[in-house]
Amino acid sequence: MIVADKKRELIIDGAIKRFTHFGINKTTMNDIAEDLSVSKPSLYYYFPDKKSLIVGVIERVFNDFFDLLKKKHNPNQPLIDILYNTIEVRNTFFQKYYMLRIAEGIPDLLNDDVIKKKLTSLKSSEKEFFAQIFIQAQVKKEIIHEDMNHIAELYLESLMGLTNMCIMETGKDLFPDKKALSRMTQKQKDLSTIFTKGLKC
Repeated sequence: MIVADKKRELIIDGAIKRFTHFGINKTTMNDIAEDLSVSKPSLYYYFPDKKSLIVGVIERVFNDFFDLLKKKHNPNQPLIDILYNTIEVRNTFFQKYYMLRIAEGIPDLLNDDVIKKKLTSLKSSEKEFFAQIFIQAQVKKEIIHEDMNHIAELYLESLMGLTNMCIMETGKDLFPDKKALSRMTQKQKDLSTIFTKGLKC
């Protein structure tokens, strides 16, 4: 079982390398099998089709993202510092996995019900995490609001909107340069400042 799990993780590693370099749509299962020097029957044993492999990759990226978010999270910090830290984590993953198009919801793949369901579930987990951040800030009397789930949803959708603006300004198939990434990060921090001030007790 451990060997099988390790093999599955190695395949996901290989898929991530290929996806982040060439993009999901331009990658075939044959490409991944060749990269890893594994037979196609072996690859299909762990992942029956490309869709199941994409789901495995999405799960891995989000799990790594949440692990780092939780590791960097210090509930004793002021809310604005916590939000700034989450922006740094989000944008680190945005750069690293840009070609996966997760930041913009992978529009080319959202027509698939299985992938859409997985993304929706993971986004819900992210919303719950941020709702807890806002609840903790309210307990510390930094902010006040009656519905922190709604606040978390608004905040995350606003961040995603700024991310998508960066992608649109750069061009969908081009990687944003340092200046574009810096502008996006600053706008997200400015938004967080205004957002926090608007919720103050």
